Amino acid sequence: MALSGMRGLSVFISDIRNCQNKEQERLRVDKELGNVRTRFKNEKGLTPYEKKKYVWKMLYIYMLGYDVDFGHMETVSLISAPKYPEKQVGYIVTACLLNENHDFLRLIINSVRNDIIGRNETFQCLALTMVGNIGGREFAESLAPDVQKLLISSSCRPLVRKKAALCLLRLYRKNPDVVNVDGWADRMAQLLDERDLGVLTSSLSLLVALVSNNHKAYWSCLPKCVKILERLARNQDVPQEYTYYGIPSPWLQVKTMRALQYFPVIEDPNTRRSLFEVLQRVLMGTDVVKNVNKNNASHSVLFEALSLVMHLDAEKEMMSQCVALLGKFIAVREPNIRYLGLENMTRMLMVTDVQEIIKRHQAQIITSLKDPDISIRRRALDLLYGMCDVSNAKDIVEELLQYLSTSDLTMREELALKAAILAEKFAPDLSWYVDVILQLIDKAGDFVSDDIWFRVIQFVTNNEDLQAYAALKAREYLDKPAIHETMMKVSAYLLGEYSHLLARRPGCSPKDIFTIIHEKIPTVSTPTIPILLSTYAKILMHTQPPDLELQNQILAIFHKYESCIDAEIQQRAVEYFTLSRKGPAMADILAEMPKFPERQSALIKKAEDIETDTAEQSAIKLRAQQQMSNALVVTDHRPPNGTPPPVSSFNLVKVSSTNSNLDYNSVDQGANQTNGTVSKTDSQSASADLLGDLLGPLAIEGPPGASISEQSVLSGRDVPSAADAAAIVPIEEQANSVQPIGNIAERFHALCLKDSGVLYEDPHIQIGIKAEWRAHQGRIVLFLGNKNTSPLVSVQALILPPLHLKMELSLVPDTIPPRAQVQCPLEVVNLWPSRDVAVLDFSYKSGTNLVNNKLRLPAVINKFLQPIQLSAEEFFPQWRSLSGPPLKLQEVVRGVRPLPLMELANLFNSYRVMVCPGLDPNPNNLVASTTFYSESTRAMLCLVRLETDPADRTQLRMTVASGDPTLTFELKEFIKEQLVYIPEPSHGPTQAPAPAAPQAPVLPPDDPAAILAGLL
Repeated sequence: MALSGMRGLSVFISDIRNCQNKEQERLRVDKELGNVRTRFKNEKGLTPYEKKKYVWKMLYIYMLGYDVDFGHMETVSLISAPKYPEKQVGYIVTACLLNENHDFLRLIINSVRNDIIGRNETFQCLALTMVGNIGGREFAESLAPDVQKLLISSSCRPLVRKKAALCLLRLYRKNPDVVNVDGWADRMAQLLDERDLGVLTSSLSLLVALVSNNHKAYWSCLPKCVKILERLARNQDVPQEYTYYGIPSPWLQVKTMRALQYFPVIEDPNTRRSLFEVLQRVLMGTDVVKNVNKNNASHSVLFEALSLVMHLDAEKEMMSQCVALLGKFIAVREPNIRYLGLENMTRMLMVTDVQEIIKRHQAQIITSLKDPDISIRRRALDLLYGMCDVSNAKDIVEELLQYLSTSDLTMREELALKAAILAEKFAPDLSWYVDVILQLIDKAGDFVSDDIWFRVIQFVTNNEDLQAYAALKAREYLDKPAIHETMMKVSAYLLGEYSHLLARRPGCSPKDIFTIIHEKIPTVSTPTIPILLSTYAKILMHTQPPDLELQNQILAIFHKYESCIDAEIQQRAVEYFTLSRKGPAMADILAEMPKFPERQSALIKKAEDIETDTAEQSAIKLRAQQQMSNALVVTDHRPPNGTPPPVSSFNLVKVSSTNSNLDYNSVDQGANQTNGTVSKTDSQSASADLLGDLLGPLAIEGPPGASISEQSVLSGRDVPSAADAAAIVPIEEQANSVQPIGNIAERFHALCLKDSGVLYEDPHIQIGIKAEWRAHQGRIVLFLGNKNTSPLVSVQALILPPLHLKMELSLVPDTIPPRAQVQCPLEVVNLWPSRDVAVLDFSYKSGTNLVNNKLRLPAVINKFLQPIQLSAEEFFPQWRSLSGPPLKLQEVVRGVRPLPLMELANLFNSYRVMVCPGLDPNPNNLVASTTFYSESTRAMLCLVRLETDPADRTQLRMTVASGDPTLTFELKEFIKEQLVYIPEPSHGPTQAPAPAAPQAPVLPPDDPAAILAGLL
């Protein structure tokens, strides 16, 4: 853009550059904005030159990062100017300052259309560029037909047609339902005959978007794409300006190959032969050279050609050639090329009959496992894991175990899991498998999950020939001065069950086993002690003839732990102490564990279910993002006066957002009227967790929230009562023949207090959640995992948000492939305080089963709290300033489950309300503080005080104070509901209690006397 002659603009830019600090810059910008605003008020006195100059200044200020909230009308008015300088300024600044939803864009649609259909090519280019940059729905409705005419017009210059293709691509991607492309197959085929490579490249970009949605309509374009590749491969009629380092238009080659990958396998033998000749030429003509730019261009074409070769299922000879070429790449010093070679070799594993060829490069792949670059190490690990089979399992697992000691901490968990899976799947004998798992625990115990050592216990229990060997290996590991706690668990369990098989070996008598295990009890944590107590009981039972000294030592230990504060340890100690006095009957009670029923390994199932980060799945994700989602999104379109939109056109039912058991159960029954009671999960068919990647960090990019004044928020809505706190859902329910696994209400309650976990699960699908919250914005990622070997079709998601939440869901595909997981981000913006909950109306079809569920989403009020620690000097002035209702509310809450004061404080911390110790002079009271964020209240301090009675923990007095009446009420009600609904810890199934004798006093179930009475 030419700014010559604008002295005022040049002086302003010079002043900004000469500012010594940010404060000087801000003052200079504020001064200039005031000057511009003053001049715009007297617009009649402005010359076109002055208006243009001031608009340039506005753009420069906007580029510096300052808000420019005026002058938009003056900017868009320049678009209708007759001269190029003013029109250029109008188009450029409008594209930068205004988004697609701005109201002023409606004023310029006619002016833009006149420029597009006009004869001035410069004006056409300016208009097309702005429309493509903004890409709004109204532009698509009004201007798409004119842009299509420009694209196929033979009278337009290639520059205009190229911009028209890119503009149409942008409009189609943003609004595929508005842009009409019916009958465009023949026109696209004509565009592929274009000789100008600029127009051809733009047209191929448009074709890729079209065939990604519907390839069947564009079969006529397939032979044309092959001819384009032939033309480029032979370097025929390719202008010099499109030749990049000797490579004819690499961008066009990549786009053409990408388009071909959306078509099924090519049946026409002539077309297929021509295409393979081109691909053969690409494979033969690509090598590593010193010029980085040429390498980048040639390798981009090569790797796209490899993807096309795999897609077409080429002959084995060509596949071998591809693997050999990749083998050369993974041996070079350049890390980028080595990474790409490993990545594409991993993708080649999905092609049949290629794995044996890849094995020839095993030594080089293992060398890459020690590369300084962690990304290369990860790719090498993925490749080794994928290429492993019975023939090379020993070598690969031994290499992984050797590498485990020196690997990065970030890789050890994945490394340990994959080594355990490979050892189980391809073990030549079970003793080798036991050795591998014990080495794994010894070298990386912190990163070995419970599933791994559970599985080795199952193998040993089910194979009698393995029991003595496993017990002996466990005994050897106990001789080490320091072992990991997981190794302690495994060794204690194995020796407790099978140490009697080693009784005749030196150093393996019951007393020796007990002594070496008990020496390490001070080093273990509380969860391990119950396992050790069980081991002591087993050793005592297997000691024949009885050893009185050993018996007294073990009974003293049981007696010591009878008063332990941990319920599990106390219960086991009491039980074992009692059982040890029963004499011979103890042998029947503590007999060896029976064999486990045959079931699929949880590790192998996890390997099948968890989505691994392979190159092919990354490509599938990328293509899925190019396709448009069928997700239906309901957003809060509030009228200007702030009143809620009418809902009388729906048959509606309220779904409670409160935490009472009655409301949740009623909703669950309403959603599944034909289901009856929720079925219990069978332990043998327990589904594997598809949420392996929920522990990674999650970036949050909240959408810009609609500005809403505090007055408009508070007017038009009264303070809701507890009965009215509800979200609205359509009343028509789909009868489900598929039972959910687990209690949906309990899963929702758990997710209200944590940010990741399972929201819903049934035999076909698992829906997990990972959320991150920042101030009044949040991001929830829904993990939709298909547990079947067949795809789930007709997948649809409808978000029903309450009025106080602004929510936007994207990228919900219509089909979830078998054993795959789809991630769907959901952006959340909190507008004002409320306890209403959002509802996910989710449906899918598996086989003949159409399943529909309405699930509460855990975007509750405490997610927008940020705990804050206050001192006495900060707390009491705020507490005194908030005097009386409605800013300070007090209520006596009854029916609270009795909790010690420390547990009650921990419970409040889980609500994101921080307890401030030492502020209340009464030690039986709690004082807490937090900050609530929303668009209406911004950051609002909230204060809470709980007054408890040590004599009666079932009731307390709660006082909540904040600067917003609605917030005070909603937070008080939320905390009250949570205190009344505190889920009991699950201890497994229990038998129905026998009727109590009339004269016997009723004891609480957790009373020690009741527990002891039940045991005896």
